[in-house]
Amino acid sequence: MSKTDALKSSPRLVSRAIVSICLVVLSPLVASAATCTDGLCNPLNSSFSSIPAFIAGALKVLVIVALPIIALFIVISGFMFVFALGNEGKLTKAKENFVYVIIGALLILGAWVIATLIGGTVTQIVGN
Repeated sequence: MSKTDALKSSPRLVSRAIVSICLVVLSPLVASAATCTDGLCNPLNSSFSSIPAFIAGALKVLVIVALPIIALFIVISGFMFVFALGNEGKLTKAKENFVYVIIGALLILGAWVIATLIGGTVTQIVGN
């Protein structure tokens, strides 16, 4: 297999790995099938029975999965700075990479914080 063939097949491999990781991480959210006497059954764990609780749980899982990935990309960005060796083009690329990693981290953590705040507010208003 040539180097270009490996590069072409790597996005498919990465996407399969991400799907596998998501399935492993999200599987505790799903409980075993309960017996229902009438109507639709809730396939989720009882702690995720409301929409705000489900969204908060899903975002919590997203944050748990994303934090190690963010840390890895920050380390990669640091290596890019070190290996730039003063080359302006490589330094610019390393700076852009670092900025994008920080922006992504802020978006993920910000979504989690906003969802938690909205969920808490809705819970206080509804009174559950």
